[in-house]
Amino acid sequence: MFKEDGTVIPVTIVQVQPNEVTQIRTKEKDKYEAIQVSIKKGKKNLKKEFRTVDSKLETVNFQIGDKIDLSIFEEGEIVKVSGVTKGKGFQGVVKRHGFHGAPASHGHHHVLRHGGSIGQRFPQHTLKGMRMAGRMGGDKHTTRGLKIAKIDVERGLVAIKGAIPGNNGSIIQIQSQ
Repeated sequence: MFKEDGTVIPVTIVQVQPNEVTQIRTKEKDKYEAIQVSIKKGKKNLKKEFRTVDSKLETVNFQIGDKIDLSIFEEGEIVKVSGVTKGKGFQGVVKRHGFHGAPASHGHHHVLRHGGSIGQRFPQHTLKGMRMAGRMGGDKHTTRGLKIAKIDVERGLVAIKGAIPGNNGSIIQIQSQ
């Protein structure tokens, strides 16, 4: 995105659908305060619950059936975005953990991207947390400190400065910080 003075801002464009309030949690009944919202994704209704204490939603009195859209955010606001990261499948230690690999010379043959030694004689088992090859990605991740660059409420688009977790078309959660 280009500013008026010509500087470039890297942004991620997010399409936001209005969320419908489906349930209201109260301190008297449920021992905590929250609202449950629902969003349609194809034939499914996905539900998410947000705590209303110490958030922007605390000052608003919601009723079941109310719609929450982009109008609760404003340009220049700092937000945090949560989503599921891209799944990369089974990966080796070089890609998954940034290992450098073995040298390509001095007697090494076909072991350039291997993990190397994983233990010692005692305690005679692999220690927990040992960095090895395995499944990478597909984890929930939150990126904090992102700034809203532009909002288009009519089309349901928001431009967030920086990168956000997830594939194209995945569902994310945007919250005020």
